[in-house]
Amino acid sequence: MRINRQMLSSSYRLWTMANKNIKEQVVNGIRDKVLTLDTMNQSVKNMEYAVLGPILLRAMELEKELQQVLALCQYPDLLNSPAFPEDAKKRAKRILQACEGHSTGSYSASTGIQMIREDVAGYIEHRDGGIASDPENIFLSTGATSAIMAVLNLLVSGKGKNRTGVMIPIPQYPLYSASLAQFDAVQINYYLDEEHHWALDVAELQEALDQAKTHCQPRVLCVINPGNPTGQVLSHENIEAVIRFACEEHLFLMADEVYQENIYAEGSQFHSFKKVLMEMGPPYAQQLELASFHSCSKGYMGKCGFRGGYTEVVNMDPAVKQQMLKLLSVWVCPPVPGQIVMDIVMNPPQPGEPSYEQFQQEKKGVLGDLAEKAWLTEKILNKQPGIHCNPVQGAMFSFPRIELPPKALQRAKELGQAADMFFCIKLLEETGICVVPGSGFGQKDGTYHFRMTILPSLEKLEILLEKMSQFYAKFTQEYS
Repeated sequence: MRINRQMLSSSYRLWTMANKNIKEQVVNGIRDKVLTLDTMNQSVKNMEYAVLGPILLRAMELEKELQQVLALCQYPDLLNSPAFPEDAKKRAKRILQACEGHSTGSYSASTGIQMIREDVAGYIEHRDGGIASDPENIFLSTGATSAIMAVLNLLVSGKGKNRTGVMIPIPQYPLYSASLAQFDAVQINYYLDEEHHWALDVAELQEALDQAKTHCQPRVLCVINPGNPTGQVLSHENIEAVIRFACEEHLFLMADEVYQENIYAEGSQFHSFKKVLMEMGPPYAQQLELASFHSCSKGYMGKCGFRGGYTEVVNMDPAVKQQMLKLLSVWVCPPVPGQIVMDIVMNPPQPGEPSYEQFQQEKKGVLGDLAEKAWLTEKILNKQPGIHCNPVQGAMFSFPRIELPPKALQRAKELGQAADMFFCIKLLEETGICVVPGSGFGQKDGTYHFRMTILPSLEKLEILLEKMSQFYAKFTQEYS
């Protein structure tokens, strides 16, 4: 009986302690969450993505009543419709034959549909003047984004001073800073030269690398060409210099080339990193590890919602490539409709086919229109004192620098906002123009920018640019 009392006493103490702990976790009948801002993965919390940040969210709030939903239905019976050219029907049947179960609703291989990987390889060979491309080195992806994240995921390792360092351009596309925060890698900034059309200076690369070696292990160099948000296009000589630097410093090179179709400035030309690398010959062509990325979201097609993309790896260790296959298999497969769109982009209508003339006309029309808008953006913005816009040589954006008066800087500080964020919010609320502050992409201290697209129609863009210039003049006068 005494033992039972001891057991009861012990059980009571345990129950009391447990009940106390539960009570401590319960406030007004609501128990603490297991997953909170304090307990969550802090690397995810530290991620930022300016492109879909507060400016866009504010714009969406203002446009709620204008939002529309467009539903797209896939209807196989259209293959029997006379409204579609025969070459389009032939391509559709070819793709469906390559799909599992001859249906876009089936899973594909984790690396993508084999026939489409072969078409991508054919596109790369044609683009690079006959330099061979192996379909086994090509992985289809959910846009370029998932491919970039997969490669970064493989590269990041180590702790403390051995933690992986990744060199990214500043200004940069926020995917990179966000991914590095998520993977807990060290971000190594190298600054593009704004005074020389956002040029990539190898001396700046070297300085950034040397400084980073004191606190991490630099292993990766990321290059965006054509630039986003800066719109520059690298020359052949510049690419050669970057390849030499990466090879000599034993860095893995990641080449974001999703805007390769978008070249506007006279004298500018796209050169793929792979083509230049192969042309350089040994030791570079045999040693430098390279992953290049492309997407159907950009170029002349702009099919962002289909989420189609690819990466091609060069000189990757075969054992690591197997690990990449394993990683991709966890994600099952990229969206099949996105893969199909990539195939259409990689394998466009050829001379002699019914759709060829229309395709060429539409493609040239889109790219010619973008070139005109790139020139117009530079011209109008540079007319306004206090705004400086470099030539938009490629891509789809401009990244103008703006001078902000001291009172505006002080007001932004009082509101706890970055100065260019303050400007962009004012611009949105007073004019309805939505641009993204430069602080979301990175910029040199003491400089202020915003990123704007050149995608609106020519007529709307001209009105928008004039309206923006007028607002800037009013803003600077108000806070001068």
